[in-house]
Amino acid sequence: MSSIRRREFIALVGGATAAWPLAARAQQADRMRRIGVLGNTSESAENLRQALRELGWVEGQNVTIEWRWAAGRPDQLPALAAELTGLHPDLIITITHRVALVAKKTTATIPIVFTSVNDPVGVGLVPSLARPGSNLTGVSLQGLDLIGKRLQLLQELVPRFARVAYLTNPTEPYSPTYLSEVQASANLLGLTQVLSVEVRATEEFASAFANLERERPDALLVEPNSVNFENRKRIADFVSGHKLPDMYGERRLMDRGLMSYGPNLSDHFRRAAVHVDKILKGAKPADLPVEQPTRFELVPRQSVMLGLSWLGAAACNTVT
Repeated sequence: MSSIRRREFIALVGGATAAWPLAARAQQADRMRRIGVLGNTSESAENLRQALRELGWVEGQNVTIEWRWAAGRPDQLPALAAELTGLHPDLIITITHRVALVAKKTTATIPIVFTSVNDPVGVGLVPSLARPGSNLTGVSLQGLDLIGKRLQLLQELVPRFARVAYLTNPTEPYSPTYLSEVQASANLLGLTQVLSVEVRATEEFASAFANLERERPDALLVEPNSVNFENRKRIADFVSGHKLPDMYGERRLMDRGLMSYGPNLSDHFRRAAVHVDKILKGAKPADLPVEQPTRFELVPRQSVMLGLSWLGAAACNTVT
């Protein structure tokens, strides 16, 4: 073989060899991805779908989404998690800490992006926000850091605000820490009493409401947990009937309530989708720090909005 032909042959083989991994990568990038979504209810589905769409992941085009909902039956979560892992998805998105904990027990290899989690370190999902160190990462609701602000907003609006009741589920892993923060923030604001009202299940609301009627606190702070979420209409009926000012940590918890203050949920799912996008493009969950919310929303009744002094109006003397 002449030297010219030899050089042409080497160039041809070298070019083909270089093209093979490029073609393989292109084929991998173009393939349909599969995502599993596991949650208690489907209320967050559209927010999540929209957040993924904004990053180019369109259901039915380049991604298949397997939706699994427990429909208010947490005992179904282990079976649903096992079903999802059996489909071998590229990753699993979980909604709430209880769901994430079930998924964590089910797989140690499939990437998991968790959302709507109040205290990822405290509940045992990750050892550190900065270094998740396993197959989990996600977005925190940062609920603990906002308790003082919620009490401060109540103090802006409720006349002679001295005693606050905290509607809590002590079986939640983050509940003791949250209660301690409520007490500490109340002390800083000069409140005289924090009344802990415990509700572990729906049937305990009757005694909890009887306790509130007996103690007559000036306002009610509602813990963001699944029991309160599932009974939000029952809570709304009680506080409305007794003209009890109420504050919530999430907008979706509030049903005809006074106000809520917490992370913007659309932005929350958008930030989770960024993690999903990075993982689908090759990043490892262990290398992606848990995100903290950067946008928060105050959702009051319109009559309350007029009374927020920090928005430039005079403070309300009455709550309607």
